[in-house]
Amino acid sequence: MVDHPRAVRLAKRIATIVATAIEHEIKDPRLRFVTITDAKVTGDLRDATVFYTVMGAEIDAEPDLASAAAGLEKAKGVLRSKVGAGTGVRFTPTLTFVYDKVPDVARHMDELLARAREADDAVAQVRANAVPAGDADPYKSAETDGDDDTSEAR
Repeated sequence: MVDHPRAVRLAKRIATIVATAIEHEIKDPRLRFVTITDAKVTGDLRDATVFYTVMGAEIDAEPDLASAAAGLEKAKGVLRSKVGAGTGVRFTPTLTFVYDKVPDVARHMDELLARAREADDAVAQVRANAVPAGDADPYKSAETDGDDDTSEAR
């Protein structure tokens, strides 16, 4: 399937229009902490999927995903009319809002990488103080054996 350049351009424009409308024109308090992250448009330009994230009201607070989704669903008609006026396409795409899990997955990956680094540091500390179980050089070289006649033949 070919990636349609027009669909990509339209998706970027839709994301910009929706983000601007949420920030400046729609006064729903449930949408205060909503951020539009991306948009995808189907190849026939009929349907648009808008991805969003929700930040918590305070730094460590859990975001209210249900109220943000309800606020977006309520504002869907207004946002679609803004998209229609702002894009100038013949058929205004339908809007579907999907919560973007990429930031949560990235945060989880960062936590896993931090745990892996801690485990690597612990292994490095153990290795620094470790002594070999047998000889320091378990492989005997030809010069230390004395049985090797190849050194005399040279």
